[in-house]
Amino acid sequence: MRSGPGLAGLALVWVVLVGASASAAEDMTPEPVAIMQGLDKITARVSRFEAPVGKTVTFGSLSILVRDCQKSAPEERPENAAFVEVGETHPGEGKVQLFSGWMFSSSPALSALDHPVYDVNLLECKGTSAAPPVPAPAPSSPPGRSRGKSAR
Repeated sequence: MRSGPGLAGLALVWVVLVGASASAAEDMTPEPVAIMQGLDKITARVSRFEAPVGKTVTFGSLSILVRDCQKSAPEERPENAAFVEVGETHPGEGKVQLFSGWMFSSSPALSALDHPVYDVNLLECKGTSAAPPVPAPAPSSPPGRSRGKSAR
């Protein structure tokens, strides 16, 4: 009778996997905004929306709260991960939590929201969407004089 890998072998595999995930987590950078995508299965309408970390946003009858959003380092394989809580409020009833867990942009089906009408998944984590600064106007020169080199 043959036996599988012993308990020591399983423990070694577990240590390697935990160590790999811990080092991968160290390479992630927290970002303040999650870019999400929602699908309304009834109308077949796809919507992209921003979900700032710590603020609840709505998509249809869903309320979505992103607790954390992490982005991999530029030199690593592209990955975004967000801890998301999704709830739904029905008229006359309280709020029901439908999903709580990590969503990954590279594997949307790995940890997906199970809802009959809506699909929601993470596209990316990014910084705030601030408008670029407007450059100050250049000082004007007196008429008839150029600001370039003068002839000698």
